[in-house]
Amino acid sequence: MAIDQILVIIVGIGLSAWVAWYFWFSEKKAIKISSDESGIQEAFIKVKGGYTPNVLIFKVGKPIKLNFIREETASCSEEVVFSDFKKRATLTPFQTVPIDLNIDKPGEYIFQCGMGMLKGKLIIEKE
Repeated sequence: MAIDQILVIIVGIGLSAWVAWYFWFSEKKAIKISSDESGIQEAFIKVKGGYTPNVLIFKVGKPIKLNFIREETASCSEEVVFSDFKKRATLTPFQTVPIDLNIDKPGEYIFQCGMGMLKGKLIIEKE
């Protein structure tokens, strides 16, 4: 094997390891959402190739308002689904779509696109 072939193999393995770490093992930063003076916990989530932020922390028993801002026209991001609450919404491109939730039980709840490719998580904590 020539030196250039060995270098290509090493670089390929390194890039593969970086991709695996980035998509499967990197730590997702959670955003803690506080309530406003009316008691509503409000968050803005950008939808573009994924959800940003994709992990949000709320307090149990207080109303939650999620504002999804879809900044793309990809068919995968047309819909957001909250299967634990039997709730879904169509996300209009380049508009803000609010979703109101009232969650009375602490835990972790997944939300995702209609195809299941884009995922996010709501973490509901005790007071």
